[in-house]
Amino acid sequence: MSTVNDARPATEASDDIRVAHRAHWGWWILSVLVLLFAGGIVQMLFTNPNLQWDVVAGWFFSQSIVFGLLRTLELTVLSMLFGILLGMLTAVMRLSPIRILSTVAWFYTWFFRGTPLLVQLIFWYNLAALFPTIDVGIPFIGPTIWAGNANQIVTPFMAALLGLALNEGAYMSEIVRGGILSVDQGQLEASVALGMRTSRALRRVILPQAMRVIVPPTGNQVIGMLKSTSLVSVTSMPELLYSAQLVYNRTFQTIPLLIVASIWYLIVTSVLSIIQYYIERHYAKGGRRALPPTPWEKLKRTIAGIVPVQTKSATAARRA
Repeated sequence: MSTVNDARPATEASDDIRVAHRAHWGWWILSVLVLLFAGGIVQMLFTNPNLQWDVVAGWFFSQSIVFGLLRTLELTVLSMLFGILLGMLTAVMRLSPIRILSTVAWFYTWFFRGTPLLVQLIFWYNLAALFPTIDVGIPFIGPTIWAGNANQIVTPFMAALLGLALNEGAYMSEIVRGGILSVDQGQLEASVALGMRTSRALRRVILPQAMRVIVPPTGNQVIGMLKSTSLVSVTSMPELLYSAQLVYNRTFQTIPLLIVASIWYLIVTSVLSIIQYYIERHYAKGGRRALPPTPWEKLKRTIAGIVPVQTKSATAARRA
């Protein structure tokens, strides 16, 4: 007779259920082909002398490469920060009942999503050709409050930051707008009925629920931004790729320096992916009965799944 204490939660029980697929001979053939293909790639990587791994190791931690890596990280963080803030503001404007705000937000999103990022970066880099001086004042009627030389204000770093952040803001606005729209309208109505102002209801009720939808694409945008910073090399901005280009233009060791840059991109991308996983796991609390397992928990389950099989095999052997 079962008791209350013997009963286990449904989620735990469902986790223990493993569906054993019937092995097919085609799977073994496909697995062998994949292993042979992967082995061939690994052999090529270690035996091709043109890859020059000794040169890769020599330049991997060089001052110019590390400086370019830091500048890449700086651009990624600042561009994503401004892009997220701009995207949230634009998303709220798009959802606003005020027609002029929603129209301006739509035009901004349409323009920056409709033109290539590379074109935008080149445009910002050559802004001084269009506006030699940058004036701040009241349009049409007012005096000029402040004016400055465009060449001194829009430096290569500023041009890169403007191009990346404004472009990212357009994409983030659609991501945030989609997240807000995924929350049931009744949540906002109930919050207002309880006496909350719309801004507070948006901040305390709507956005926390929308984060489950916003976080995964935002993580992809961060990784995409890291790689998009390589486009600013056309403006002579010494980020990671341009730093590698400066070196191989001097030493003619093109492939090893490109490998150095690629490895650094892969390392940073892997770290960002891990951070994204844990942020998604944090915001999954409100939508799932059980949190997805961490990599360490997956490893322990894998080991625990192997050991009983060995134990059963040993028991069967002893009985035989």
